[in-house]
Amino acid sequence: MLEKLAKQTAIYGISTIVVRFLNYLLTPYYTRIFEQGEYGIITDIYALIPFALVVLTMGMESSYFRFTTRAEEEGGDIKAAKRKVFATTWGITSLAAVVFFIAVWAFNIPISRAMGEVYVLHPEYVTIVAAIVMVDVWTMIPFSRLREQGRAMRFVLLKALSVLLNVGLAIGFGIAGLYSTTFGVGWVLVANLAASIITLIALLPTTNGIIPRIDFPLLRKIFVYSLPLLISGIAGTANEFIDRQMIKYLAPGDDAMEQLGVYGAIVKIAVVMTLFTQMYRLAAEPFFLSGFKKEEFKEANAAAMKYFVMASMLIFLGIVLFRDMFALIVGSRFREGIDILPVVLASNVLGGIWLNLSFWYKREEKTKFAAYITFLGLAVTLGLSFVLVPKMGFRGAAWVRLMAEAAMVVWSYILCKKYYPMPYDLKRIGEYVAITAALYALSEIMLPHLSHTLWLGTNAILFSTMLIYVVWREKIDIKGLVKSAIGRFKR
Repeated sequence: MLEKLAKQTAIYGISTIVVRFLNYLLTPYYTRIFEQGEYGIITDIYALIPFALVVLTMGMESSYFRFTTRAEEEGGDIKAAKRKVFATTWGITSLAAVVFFIAVWAFNIPISRAMGEVYVLHPEYVTIVAAIVMVDVWTMIPFSRLREQGRAMRFVLLKALSVLLNVGLAIGFGIAGLYSTTFGVGWVLVANLAASIITLIALLPTTNGIIPRIDFPLLRKIFVYSLPLLISGIAGTANEFIDRQMIKYLAPGDDAMEQLGVYGAIVKIAVVMTLFTQMYRLAAEPFFLSGFKKEEFKEANAAAMKYFVMASMLIFLGIVLFRDMFALIVGSRFREGIDILPVVLASNVLGGIWLNLSFWYKREEKTKFAAYITFLGLAVTLGLSFVLVPKMGFRGAAWVRLMAEAAMVVWSYILCKKYYPMPYDLKRIGEYVAITAALYALSEIMLPHLSHTLWLGTNAILFSTMLIYVVWREKIDIKGLVKSAIGRFKR
């Protein structure tokens, strides 16, 4: 039953790794041509964009998956019903995006003042960001439709187009010397906007001539499902990205934007974990929201959780044991914060576990639980940020994020156990986590007593030990996997 999920995850995974890798090429580039404060602006802006996207999409991505599945379950003219769902969800999100852009354009100056001094000097940054958000919202539901239809390669190619254009323009602007002009990092935003517009144009033919058109009776039903997702999405995204704002406004000293730049760069180093979670989400969301029988769903979700944690532990260990090599991703001025990398990675692992724990209430249309859980996380983030960030700066923000993710996972599990018990293999999951923690601790204990070269060699042995143990424990047929991969490649 997990073969379909594994196949989709592999497709999204390989392609997402390639696409995101190209995008993350901008991190070593930017952290070598911009100062910490300038990169802090980029970190700040790209923390706010996801928040705006969540508000304006209003939970319609998950709603689209759920209501297209409902159309299949109800029968009748399924194709027409799906087209209506698509037109309605696309229509309402597109309308919201236009209203947002007009509002930001009209109140550009007061918004710039609220965001800080650098934006007062360049209010055009705010307008360009609003345009990026508007265009990206226009593309979200069409991209969701490609996922729902299983058109993973088309989805990936269009995403790759966007990234290639963005990277190419950004580097081209740098070669042309535009970042040295008074407009500065604004050219980063121009590159993004151009890439988003061209991607939208390339995406439109996949809509098969359907135009955004709101069916209000259907929209009312969708809103009943999506409103809790919207509320939880706002809280969840705020919880995920508010750490940047806490650094910006609460960090001690006069170097808040510099600290924000360092923090943003270290978060980017966790790229492999981020990629894995993202590729899993792209495949798992439509998979688990499809028409499973209850027991089949439980079995699949429990198995997926175990394998997700297993893979996450390998990724975590691989990065923390060789963090000095991963630190080379960013410029030398940003490496002072490398000590928070294990904390950031652990937060990402917990975020993926929470994702797995969320599928049952989305499937059962009990999306109110999403709001409860994410507001808990937001409360923890806000409460602890006012305590730790003024004392510890960006390091405090990293620990706050970890504690917020942990709180959401714990409560999610409690709710799941109470309302929708799952056969999670907690013993095996705990085993992988404990072994990973023990190997990491052993590496840290040996660090002061070994030369750097010998320490890296020892870490290679530790990582190999974990990998071999996982293969043995799960009885993974490596030869079979290799033969299967070669066979598919030859075809």
